[in-house]
Amino acid sequence: MTTVADPPQPRRALRSTAKVLPEHARASNRSMVLQLLFHAGPRSRAELARATGLTRVTISDLVASLLAQGLVTELGQQADGKVGKPGTLVGLDAEAFQIVAVDLADDERVHGAVLDLSGAVRERRTAPVGGCTGAAAVEVLLGLCRELVAATTRPVLGVGVGSPGVIDLSGRVLQAPNRGWYDLPLAEQLSAALELPVHVANDADTAALGEFTWGGASGNGLLVLTVGGGVGAGIVLDGALVQGNEHAAGELGHVTALDERDEHDRAPLGRPELCACGRRGCLETVLSVPAMRRRVAGLDAAGRDAALASVGRRLGIVLAPVVSALNLSEVVLCGPEELLGGPLRDAALATLRERTIPVVSSHVQLRMTSLGEHGALSGAAVLVLSGQLGVT
Repeated sequence: MTTVADPPQPRRALRSTAKVLPEHARASNRSMVLQLLFHAGPRSRAELARATGLTRVTISDLVASLLAQGLVTELGQQADGKVGKPGTLVGLDAEAFQIVAVDLADDERVHGAVLDLSGAVRERRTAPVGGCTGAAAVEVLLGLCRELVAATTRPVLGVGVGSPGVIDLSGRVLQAPNRGWYDLPLAEQLSAALELPVHVANDADTAALGEFTWGGASGNGLLVLTVGGGVGAGIVLDGALVQGNEHAAGELGHVTALDERDEHDRAPLGRPELCACGRRGCLETVLSVPAMRRRVAGLDAAGRDAALASVGRRLGIVLAPVVSALNLSEVVLCGPEELLGGPLRDAALATLRERTIPVVSSHVQLRMTSLGEHGALSGAAVLVLSGQLGVT
């Protein structure tokens, strides 16, 4: 079934943290032009030269190359009322290429979509996980990717995958306990099988990219918490994605949230459970979707609200030092709203404010994602835009 949606708005640029070497100047200039057209919309060649600081000759050369590649298109003359010959507007051709995006955060199904370059969803597909781990889980992912590629109607720019776990810059999954993946060159394997560029990153990081690029979230201090089969966090500070040492920034799911030595504090949640990582009492053991479903099963409305509120209080305890240390302005929850919204969110925010000073927490927003339950798909598309076009 085909689903067509308007592209999410607004779009904003992630701050680059890499140095540009002289030999990369042309690629950098190309990315600069594409990024300007992506975020600011159509511009004349003269306006592109002024905005980028590049010469008109350089801009004309770059635009000619982008026109030949089909990435941009001429949109007619500019109607600005100025004296002299009006310039010809050049715009990004959002429908020239398509992107395949996949989100692996859900514990029950793998979610995928085909998007155009503006972020509009053209097709959605899902595949059941069925408890698969290891090589079997890779086959499920590969099967969905092939199905999505077959559903595209334009040349495919690339494939973006948001996966649980610790993932390095090459797309190698260093460890993803819930999927049974360790030292897995996932991007390399998928790229070889699909014969397409593939970009893989942590699902929480991709969700943060989606919220920042498409969802209107602040880049001054943003934490996006993804809740599915596991729990992870993506962090954007001062317009830059935080990856940390060993690419493991945001692994809040494996912070101990329940301690066997503190019976009174953990009483509503029971004895700490064993986590997939091998430790007991991780946040994931109470906040993951499977854990919450088990906790509320068979409860009436009041009991369900109380159970979710107790989970929310535990989340607030874990978030408080992070929000305080980084002076975050916004925490965004991604996952099933029927579990994360309402009592859980309210209890988490109240606990967060109880445990931090007002100058830190009084203005913090704790909200559900504006991109829907699978906003990580938008972020997975940003991985491709960044990796293939230099657009962030």
